[in-house]
Amino acid sequence: MSLLVFVTSLTCLIAPLIGVSTASAAPATSTAIVALGDSSASGEGAGSYEPGTAGEGGDWCHRSPNAYINRTGLATTAVNLACSGATSANVGFGGDEHYTEGSQAQRLTAVARKYRVTTIVAQLGANDDPGFGSSMVSCVVAYVSPSKPGCSVALAREWPGRLAAMQPKVVKALTDVRSAMRQAGYQDQDYVLVLGSYPSPVTERMGRSHGFVGCPYRKEDAQWGRTVAVPQLSSALHEVADRVGARFLDLSRATEGHEACTAAGPEWQRRLTVNTKAFIKEGFAALGHVAQESYHPNAQGHAQLAGCVSQFVRSAAPQAQCVSGRLTLQAPAVPLPIP
Repeated sequence: MSLLVFVTSLTCLIAPLIGVSTASAAPATSTAIVALGDSSASGEGAGSYEPGTAGEGGDWCHRSPNAYINRTGLATTAVNLACSGATSANVGFGGDEHYTEGSQAQRLTAVARKYRVTTIVAQLGANDDPGFGSSMVSCVVAYVSPSKPGCSVALAREWPGRLAAMQPKVVKALTDVRSAMRQAGYQDQDYVLVLGSYPSPVTERMGRSHGFVGCPYRKEDAQWGRTVAVPQLSSALHEVADRVGARFLDLSRATEGHEACTAAGPEWQRRLTVNTKAFIKEGFAALGHVAQESYHPNAQGHAQLAGCVSQFVRSAAPQAQCVSGRLTLQAPAVPLPIP
């Protein structure tokens, strides 16, 4: 037996005993980047959804080949485990009975054993206490009720408390992600964990065609969302990233100047979008999903996000901000303290 063969064999035998990661045993060409989280990561709004995720069997994850995770060029394989509508509980171990695909962290373990995972990008939290989707619905209701206060009046009072309630849930989910990778034989330094925030979907700088055509929001509510709610959500997630040792990418201004119904254009976010074909195909089972593509980055938006993600991971910076599709390494806003 040659010395090289002897040393290699000995290393394989003792590595599990001393806690050395064996993830590098996977072929060097089999690297993977993985997306975890909700609709922002799954590719909701980018179209051409993968078979099995467009309502079939009640699976509305809407994973798109146009999602940014498939366009970063950071690995030979992109694996998208994100699902539209997912909460932090769905990302971590356990999940819940209403989630069709099970725990994303649990599925990540299998992926990490099949590939050498080099990067994990997570977007989560918006579907927890912030209730981003339902909050936007309340703003539509305010738009059609001109005699009542704008949605931002009530939301502004509730928002800090909602963000504080969200943070420990995201911390747990990302802690589970770390545990899943350790179960697959990785140490924390073997891969990059990135937590991204969310771009503002609308702007107060709307063109004449907003309203019921695609953006039924009062301008003052849209301004509060873009300049207060979304940046504060980003700051809260920044604090979470610091807690779990993840790198943080501030995406709150990633589509700035290209939001839905913007007067500037081109738009990188979808306007209010109603998918009548889904209702025709799936019937009343699709009733709650016919508008779920609304206010998510379109395929062009995902291409811009992919560029920011790619540059950020390659930069090795602990934090950065994406502004109008361009990465800046200046520090994002100061995180909100956790009460």
